[in-house]
Amino acid sequence: MTLRRPLTALALALTLTLPVAGQAQVAYISSEKDHALTVLDLKTQAVTGTVATCKRPRHLQRTPDGKQLAVACGDSHEADFIDLATRQSVRRVKLGEDPEIFDISADGKTLYVSNEEDAVLGIVDLGSGQRKGEVKVGGEPEGVKLSADGKTVYVTSEVAGVVHAVDLASGKVVANIKAGKRPRRFALTPDGTQLWVSNELDASVTVIDTKANQAIGTLRFEVKGARAADITPVGLAMSRDGKRAFVGLGRANHVAFVDVATRKVTDLVLVGKRAWSVALDKAEKTLYVVNGLSDDLTIVDVASAKALKTVRVGRVPHTVVVVE
Repeated sequence: MTLRRPLTALALALTLTLPVAGQAQVAYISSEKDHALTVLDLKTQAVTGTVATCKRPRHLQRTPDGKQLAVACGDSHEADFIDLATRQSVRRVKLGEDPEIFDISADGKTLYVSNEEDAVLGIVDLGSGQRKGEVKVGGEPEGVKLSADGKTVYVTSEVAGVVHAVDLASGKVVANIKAGKRPRRFALTPDGTQLWVSNELDASVTVIDTKANQAIGTLRFEVKGARAADITPVGLAMSRDGKRAFVGLGRANHVAFVDVATRKVTDLVLVGKRAWSVALDKAEKTLYVVNGLSDDLTIVDVASAKALKTVRVGRVPHTVVVVE
């Protein structure tokens, strides 16, 4: 009896401290050419393996319950749902032709996806896995973002240069908001009042008032030694307090740190070729930047605005999601 208690306590301590796959501190990076996700250990900053998925994986997003990672695959025309505890695919859902970016409702029941070839916003019921509707939008839609209250979904049209505001109750476009040339991705401020839109061929970000559904400002980027045509912002991330934004500047090979209140660039950090997707870790001490043309990921220290390390992460990486 005297030995059993210490052993039980030790066993309990080990149970509490030993990590399982679902609790690991990792980043997942989609690799379009490898049909896989690269797994990066955040502590060692080393690649520890890959997860097979459907063809040409691009956009990634955690499900609202945090248990799965949804992957949009352009050539498979579907979403692959990967269980984060086992890193195994648990289901696949058809998304329609050439799915681009998607967003998932807060209750996890509905997925909204841009279908580039058909120029529609597709609406998918995740319970049944069936498409339950679509809304016609402008040519080459890409970015998709639900409003903070879940009543509106915003969709970019690369061809029209606008952001469509789709009212989900009526299923109709209620506003066409002028953006810059080739609008791509979105980030919402934490209070939901501002929607930031990257304009790839305009070296800028458009700021939208979500209450009025109108543009209220434009942030333009300059990089010393880079032509305006090579400053191609796409990926966006916003800090939890809404004070800072981070923008991947594409072919300019930099990421911009932006003060949200003043809409001024505070720092520019040199990263890899075609800085694309960006993501912060939970502590917001580290920024991860996917570089689509150099097949790597740059790890950036936020406090010092310095690049720390570059890691190879597969062929044509597209999106990074941090899971902690």
